[in-house]
Amino acid sequence: MMRVAEYLDWDVTELKPILQEMMREIDYDSSGTVSLSEWLRGGATTVPLLVLLGLEATMKDDGQHLWRLKHFNRPVYCNVCETLLLGLRKQGLRCTFCKYIVHERCARKAPLSCISTYAKNRRDTNVQAHVWVRGGCDGNKCDKCQKKIKSFQSLTGMHCVWCHQKIIPLPDTHPLLVFVNPKSGGKQGERVLRKFQYLLNPRQVYNLLKGGPGPGLNFFRDIPNFRILVCGGDGTVGWILDAIDKANLPSRPPVAVLPLGTGNDLARCLRWGGGYDGENLVKILKDIEASNIIQMDRWSVQVMPDNPDEKGDPVPYEIINNYFSIGVDASIAHRFHVMREKYPEKFNSRMKNKLWYFEFATSETIFATCKKLKECLSIECCGQSLDLSGALSGIAVLNIPSMHGGSNLWGETKRPLGEAAARSTAGGAAQPQVITEAEILKNCVQDLSDRRMEVVGLEGVFEMGQIYTGLKNAGTRLAKCSEITLKTFKHLPMQIDGEPWMQAPCTIRIIHKNQAPMLIAPPPRSSSFFGLKKGPQET
Repeated sequence: MMRVAEYLDWDVTELKPILQEMMREIDYDSSGTVSLSEWLRGGATTVPLLVLLGLEATMKDDGQHLWRLKHFNRPVYCNVCETLLLGLRKQGLRCTFCKYIVHERCARKAPLSCISTYAKNRRDTNVQAHVWVRGGCDGNKCDKCQKKIKSFQSLTGMHCVWCHQKIIPLPDTHPLLVFVNPKSGGKQGERVLRKFQYLLNPRQVYNLLKGGPGPGLNFFRDIPNFRILVCGGDGTVGWILDAIDKANLPSRPPVAVLPLGTGNDLARCLRWGGGYDGENLVKILKDIEASNIIQMDRWSVQVMPDNPDEKGDPVPYEIINNYFSIGVDASIAHRFHVMREKYPEKFNSRMKNKLWYFEFATSETIFATCKKLKECLSIECCGQSLDLSGALSGIAVLNIPSMHGGSNLWGETKRPLGEAAARSTAGGAAQPQVITEAEILKNCVQDLSDRRMEVVGLEGVFEMGQIYTGLKNAGTRLAKCSEITLKTFKHLPMQIDGEPWMQAPCTIRIIHKNQAPMLIAPPPRSSSFFGLKKGPQET
């Protein structure tokens, strides 16, 4: 009661002895402590608190606001319309109890409930619930995270009108968990990390190089309907998806991507773009809230060397999210990887990385280290052998319609992502049939959710360049299937989601692992005069 009186700026000199005497009378067992039963017996459930403090003439028993004209010495904003209160004297109204601020014209639109000062039944007396009001926290610290609540139109943060606790609230609809890899995109990752730490609650933003994704996933474990934003390249996204697998969360959260890597193939096919160039992060947060969820297939990779005692490069991943390849493109990626490990200072920007890729591709064109691939490789799709005749220098197994920083090796997709999954059997109980006939493959469409992979043959670097520049539609379509077994007979370069290694002769088996919910960005708005919208995969 004293705190309420002080909160209302009253003189409590005479009030204190009156309240002390009242509490002594309620203390029926003279123990020096008023128990809950004694408080209820004393009439606290029927007599409003503020009536005891002398407000019975103005306080209503329905908890409505008590408005008073107020002069503000500093700029303040309306809690309803969030615009500035203008005027020289008594610019607006403020509730005497909960400190809610409105224009006179906005008073009718304010929430009807104010401070609840009584209990309608005994069940409501066990716990005093917080009564949160937005704003009124300027210059204070959040009582949960101890971070200073920055002022934004005097409405940042929320305070409880009873206990005066002040907090930085999470978003109203889908709470967002942000993971940032500060090493992605050169210094761009560090800038994104600082921006999100300023915009959001610090318990929402996590630096992946300080503890990994575990602390963030554990903190959000019991928060319903939260979403994840991964700021980094395709490797960072794979890291987070693998961590979600191991976290054993009550429900799997959907994931969006802010592209900070070199290729950003997954971000491209989910419409988040090929790279972040300093766009407004507030707009990106709004796009995440307006995005839709699609299920993305993920594939398990088993590499079984012919000679287990032979030492070689470690396999970087056991899961495929984007693609797997053998041959010419993996050779370029492997040379790039070796050079970056040796001279990391030469690979500190997205543009420099692309120039290095161009140099290695040029040298691969000259030396052709992976020609006649059919002599050292065999492939079976669901038990059916593939014909690798022709001058193939590379094989790509695709899960998404983007590779090498935007190349669609399979060909154009005419239907929106996720449409095939809507027509698939419930739960995917029946494995789809393998397709190897060339005429049927011409009409097959890629989809992230159809539980099938696409197998494409590449003739060399020159063909890859033609596909990337649009001079050629696609590579050689070989198969569409749900299980692949590859057998190699010599050392060959390989890569999974852009992470390459040199592999000794082995047998590789790829099978379906699970599906991960991903967030696909809203379609971009058309800039045409008639406002016609373009389909997500139309060109």
